[in-house]
Amino acid sequence: MWNYTDKVIDHFMNPRNVGEIADADGTGQVGNAACGDALKLTFKLDEQGKIADVKFKTFGCASAIASSSALTELIKGMTLEEAEKVTNQDIVKLLGELPEAKMHCSVMGMEALQAAIADYRGEPNPFEKMDDHEGKLICKCFGITDVKILRVAKENGLKKAAEVTNYCKAGGACGACLGQIQRLLDDMWKLESLKK
Repeated sequence: MWNYTDKVIDHFMNPRNVGEIADADGTGQVGNAACGDALKLTFKLDEQGKIADVKFKTFGCASAIASSSALTELIKGMTLEEAEKVTNQDIVKLLGELPEAKMHCSVMGMEALQAAIADYRGEPNPFEKMDDHEGKLICKCFGITDVKILRVAKENGLKKAAEVTNYCKAGGACGACLGQIQRLLDDMWKLESLKK
């Protein structure tokens, strides 16, 4: 059994802003129901360019529902410039915490928001499957590239392959890529230390 905070339980049992805005200004979809988690986020701006309404639909666990609900509460009233700075850590902070193995739910929320903002701006979804030239496929089970693994690891200070699994699921099915993920992390952090 997962150890959830009262805020996580409240957002799961009483999710806020569930649904979909029919005439949304921005729509973001991330994840894949076949992999266990998917999220659709829609928002509507007011005359001042602030998020007046935001709704979500998710296919996922209690942490996915709670993270999505918390995200919608967090960004209501923000400008897009403010909202695009929201990180998965901001979502976790609002919830008190999430179990380490469920951190990918907060990452999914952040990615859905960024995809919805990109949609509003007429830009492509930055989280749709990448071509080979944009990243090397590392986790075949979940379709996760080295680009995503390194981005999530750097944003969250992850140093171990098991931590990456918690944040984006890479390596969480068959586990065949865990060694490769660890080598990516080791190389990235070595390069970061040389920059200092």
